[in-house]
Amino acid sequence: MILVDADACPVKEEIYKVAFRYQVPVKLVANAYLRLPQHALITIEVVSDGFDAADDRIVELVTPKDIVITADILLADRCLKAGAAAVLAPNGKPFTEDSIGGAIATRAVMADLRGGGDQIGGPPPFQKKDRSRFLSTLDETVTRVLRQG
Repeated sequence: MILVDADACPVKEEIYKVAFRYQVPVKLVANAYLRLPQHALITIEVVSDGFDAADDRIVELVTPKDIVITADILLADRCLKAGAAAVLAPNGKPFTEDSIGGAIATRAVMADLRGGGDQIGGPPPFQKKDRSRFLSTLDETVTRVLRQG
């Protein structure tokens, strides 16, 4: 299954495209109802708007056969620790056991700088090449996970 941290996910259409191609179920987890295609493979679970409610539910659901889509570094870490087959950011960057520590450290440094009043900006704007890279990476990841059984 593909589990999606759906509230601010910019690549839902790409996820559906890959899911339909490989007949892989998708579960979107969100704090509010979202419009989605009427298809048996696509479901949504709406959770409370409590702090980390969607993240907590995704971690509860994740299995070693699941691919998680999230931009949230701390959720990515939790999903890796819970045994997810793969965790991908919407820009196509995979979160791995080797890379997650550095991502968490960078996130903490940036939060400290912002907390100190530094004007450091945010992440770069989401671009067409990010969408394309995500689609390619998700396709490759689904193929690999399906092969592993």
